[in-house]
Amino acid sequence: MDSAFNIRIGYGKKEVTVTILPVKENYYKVIYYGGVMGAVYYNGDEWELIEKEDVEPGDLPLYEPELIGERLEIILNETTVDAIGDEIELYFREETG
Repeated sequence: MDSAFNIRIGYGKKEVTVTILPVKENYYKVIYYGGVMGAVYYNGDEWELIEKEDVEPGDLPLYEPELIGERLEIILNETTVDAIGDEIELYFREETG
């Protein structure tokens, strides 16, 4: 499987960087500040959200929002998952040239 890579997605008026960890074909863990936020899966037609409770985190902890701090708290929802999926597709298009 490919190694992890970072992508940037728009979130409101800001951008955030998340790490994408390929697990198996069309299945990717979404990591933010060192914790697993969830996963995304491409079913051949659209990107689907896999909630963090349904993801095997492996060596990583599950992501816990920090109510105090400077990080932008993001939520994985349909819009965010679509943006992540678009960036994953772009990443692999650029990799294969």
